Amino acid sequence: MPAGSSNTRAISDSFTAARARGVCVKDYPGNLPATLDEAYAVQDRAISKWPDAVAGWKIGLIQPAYRATAGAERLAGPIFARQIVMQTPGAIVDMPVFAGGFAAVEAEFVLRLKSGLSGEAHVTPEAAAQIVDSLHIGVEIASSPFAGINDLGPMSVVSDFGNNNGLIVGPAIDGWRETALGDMPARVEIDGRTVGRASAAAIPGGPLGALCFLIELCRKRGIDLKAGDLISTGAATGVHEALIGSTSIADFGPHGAIHLRLVAAGASRAQLASA
Repeated sequence: MPAGSSNTRAISDSFTAARARGVCVKDYPGNLPATLDEAYAVQDRAISKWPDAVAGWKIGLIQPAYRATAGAERLAGPIFARQIVMQTPGAIVDMPVFAGGFAAVEAEFVLRLKSGLSGEAHVTPEAAAQIVDSLHIGVEIASSPFAGINDLGPMSVVSDFGNNNGLIVGPAIDGWRETALGDMPARVEIDGRTVGRASAAAIPGGPLGALCFLIELCRKRGIDLKAGDLISTGAATGVHEALIGSTSIADFGPHGAIHLRLVAAGASRAQLASA
C-alpha cells in the first residue's frame, strides 16, 4: 500500500476529519492495512496533514494473538504538542475522548529525552539511557473515533495515531536510574474502583526497553527523535476503558498521583483541522 494510495488517503482522511470534528466513525474507513508498514504509511500521511507538532510518542504492546502476524511485540503513535498537559499538583485534569468511540485510561512511565541517539550508535538500554533527561509518572488517554479500533488489532491501532488522544505528564521520579522497576508502583482507579495494579516491571524491558523499540522503529521510518520529546512507554497496569464523565486516579505511590476526568471531545477541535 504506497503512501499515496487511495486506500491510505481514505483511511487517514477519514480519521483526521473525525478527530477534527470530535465525532465518531461507525466502521473502519477503508480496507484494513495488511501489514504494520502499510499501517504506518497511513499514520505518516495523517501526521503530515494534522496541524500540530509531534512532541512525543506513545508505545503500546501488541496483543499476543496478533504478534506473529504483525511481526512485532510493540507499536507506536504520535503525541501532539497541544494534547500534552503538564500536571498541576492537586488539580483534576479534564481530558477529551470521543463520544461513541473508544476511550481508556492508562498509567504510564514517561521518558523525557535530552537528545536523539546517533544513527550509528548500537541500540541498547545503556545507550538509550544516555539520551534520557528524566522519567516521569503519567497518564495516556487512549481514544479513537472508531470504537472497534482495538478489536481489529494493531494495523487498526497504528493507522489512527496509535489510538492516542493526549498525555498528562506528572512529576519526575527522583533517582529513577538507581530505582528497581518493582519499586515504581502504579495503580489505576476509575470511579472509585481499583481496576489495575502493577509496577514499571510490567513493561517488557522496563521503560528503557520500550525506548529501544522506538529508536529502532523511528530509524526505519526516517523519523528523528529530538530533545524534549516525551515518550509514553506503555500501559503498566493495562488498558482501562472508561466512559465520558468518569473520574480516575493514577497512583504511583511515593512518586505521586494524577487525577483526571474524561470529557467529550467537542467540535472546537475543528480549529486544529486541515482535513
